[in-house]
Amino acid sequence: MTEINEPTIQRACHGDPRAFAEVYNAFVALVFSVAFRISNVREDAEEITQEVFVNLFRKFSQFSFLSSLKTWIYRIAVNTALNARRTNVREAAKRVLAQQSLLLAQAPPQPDEIIQSEVEVQELLSRLPVEQRVCIVLRNIEGLSYQEIAETLQINLNTVRSRLKRAREALLAWKQGGEE
Repeated sequence: MTEINEPTIQRACHGDPRAFAEVYNAFVALVFSVAFRISNVREDAEEITQEVFVNLFRKFSQFSFLSSLKTWIYRIAVNTALNARRTNVREAAKRVLAQQSLLLAQAPPQPDEIIQSEVEVQELLSRLPVEQRVCIVLRNIEGLSYQEIAETLQINLNTVRSRLKRAREALLAWKQGGEE
């Protein structure tokens, strides 16, 4: 991800399409990654990513520089993904397995253990409550600090810590074959 300088952000806030394209190019992979890890469905993640950038384009003038652009975009991506997840809860469970099969069929040939590992990670993540899953994705997959997660989700730092602790405990138990 490339860094976006403040003049570019200012131009994007004022509707400059070239500046917005720079922001899009810098953050599209990040937004898709967050959306996919929360939704578990590639098509949903693509729609969420598109929705995030449409909303971002419409609301860019509201960016107030109170947080970093990255944190603001994370917040929009997480909230959009969570909203989409809430509206698709019943259908999402049915599509997860079909989607993972489709992803494996589309993926370039890779060693079986890598494919198995990714499927296992996605399966374990899908078992977590969404609040814990989001924290795990932002921390362990996206690499955000605890403070950045708290800012992105607009929650207390201790809440981040407790969600991560509970999520890690649950993941460890499932990985070791404890709870089902």
